[in-house]
Amino acid sequence: MRIEYGASWVWEQYHMGCWGECFGTVLMDAGALYRAVGKMGLLAGNLVEPKTYKDALTQSCLLEAMQEELNEFKQLEVWELVPRPYKVMVITLKWIYKVKLEKLGGILKNKARLVARGYRQEVGIDFEESFAPVVRLEAIRIFLAYAAHKNMMDVKTAFLNGKLREEVYVSQPDGFVDQDNPNHVYKLKKALYGLKQAPRTWYDMLSSFLISQDFSKGLQISQSPRGIFINQSKYALESLKKYGFKSCDLLDTPMVEKSKLDEDKEGKAVDLLHYHGMISTLLYLTASRPDLQFAICMCARYQARPTEKHIHAVKKIFRYLRGTVNRGLWYPKDSFVALTSFADADHAGCQDTRRSTSGSLEFLGERLISWSSKGKRVL
Repeated sequence: MRIEYGASWVWEQYHMGCWGECFGTVLMDAGALYRAVGKMGLLAGNLVEPKTYKDALTQSCLLEAMQEELNEFKQLEVWELVPRPYKVMVITLKWIYKVKLEKLGGILKNKARLVARGYRQEVGIDFEESFAPVVRLEAIRIFLAYAAHKNMMDVKTAFLNGKLREEVYVSQPDGFVDQDNPNHVYKLKKALYGLKQAPRTWYDMLSSFLISQDFSKGLQISQSPRGIFINQSKYALESLKKYGFKSCDLLDTPMVEKSKLDEDKEGKAVDLLHYHGMISTLLYLTASRPDLQFAICMCARYQARPTEKHIHAVKKIFRYLRGTVNRGLWYPKDSFVALTSFADADHAGCQDTRRSTSGSLEFLGERLISWSSKGKRVL
């Protein structure tokens, strides 16, 4: 929508999306328009999302979203309605609402999530293990670097079936109480948003499934009395085989010296999906291969319209990888742990925009834990 300042009246066609009907072309006082928009949940381009179930009752689209959420619960057999057990804590539930927007600001989807108030859970009674599977690779490398320094490491991993091992009971959700059994509660069969153990059970289930299907993309970690070695040789070999580089001429560097890639507007375009796949495959290797970072990021800039020139540069990276499959990171045991950082820049290196590329390295003692190669957004 548009509101013109400095005018008493405005003409505008505006839409409320799911939050209201299309009102067509209107003529009203600017102040009245502001007030009307605020009441409908739109003000200065921002959506006001309901904080409580009562606030959401006036929006039919959110009622549909809540019903859709409960339909998913039924389909996945998340819970079963049972009589309330004696002397058992029942965890209450809460509705969370979120309006998902498109890039241009339009409403893409209204979401309703039913979450448990997990902060009421007690360790050893309602849950035993909690685990967050999302972690930055830098955090993993710092942990391993410090483990090498201390000459000790203890990582325990258990793969379960994804179902709750504890007996957990939750209340019936607001607005969806069973009229025949209003005092009953739900006994959970599977994890619910908000539970302490929810991330753990999800991760266990996903890991078990992927491993059963022979998927493996993790870092290979080898420990010895002298330190820890990290690499991705297994994944590298699978990638070389996938793209036909199992047997090829080897290169000493991932890029030709002083190589300058550009948009190549006159060049012949290549298969977009194939190029994207090669770049994505190589990017995962940068978790343990800082020597590939700059070359891969340079080629990744041209994913919108790759040409033969660009795919030729990507193939050079694969040929370099073929001769360096077993390279990785070495974290020696006997080394200090002072943090040291290095930075450099390729000034005006981009042939298309003349923007610079900055690079940095961070060491914990003699152990490389973080690195980056990024194009600047401004000149």
